[in-house]
Amino acid sequence: MHERSKNIKSCSVVILAAGYSSRMGMPKFALKFSDKVTFLEEIINKYKAFGCKEILVVLNKEGVSVLDQKNIKLSDEIKVVINQHLEWERFYSIKLGLKNLNNYHPVFIHNVDNPFVNLNVLNSLFCEISESNFVVPVFKNKGGHPILLSEKIIKNIISEEKNDLNFRDFLKGFEKKIVEVDNERILVNINSEKEYMELNKWCTDF
Repeated sequence: MHERSKNIKSCSVVILAAGYSSRMGMPKFALKFSDKVTFLEEIINKYKAFGCKEILVVLNKEGVSVLDQKNIKLSDEIKVVINQHLEWERFYSIKLGLKNLNNYHPVFIHNVDNPFVNLNVLNSLFCEISESNFVVPVFKNKGGHPILLSEKIIKNIISEEKNDLNFRDFLKGFEKKIVEVDNERILVNINSEKEYMELNKWCTDF
């Protein structure tokens, strides 16, 4: 397990893991990344190593039961919040997560269906956030994840009265900073059993 970095940074992460994962037959956060850890544990470990002040996971109500069933132990410092309105989709999960953080500072938004977290990519995004509203990693002209939100956007999301907005459309009202990275794994999305079976090709030299 990765220990939390001694160099705590002024940033946090919201990990989105509230989807039904109907095509997978089980929550994607509980999928095995390796023999030792699940997707969720791998993501948490990497953000700990990066030095995020707060790590928050958004689950649905069944997800909490799955944590117990799969014996996935999260440390007390990891905050878990439950999305009771999955019909409002991704924007509400993000809003809910941001509202439950204790600090106003840049926040990474990480989808649990991409279990790859590269510390160099995180650092590249973090170094650029002071110059823009949000930062997006790009590999060969394709945008990937995670994205990093500034305090300005965070405050606007929390104060937004509507809960069912399209997150991409919401971001169009803010200045975007693109950061070119040499890491194709930012494009990974595991949304089906076939894609999960192909996970090993992404793990080569990881």
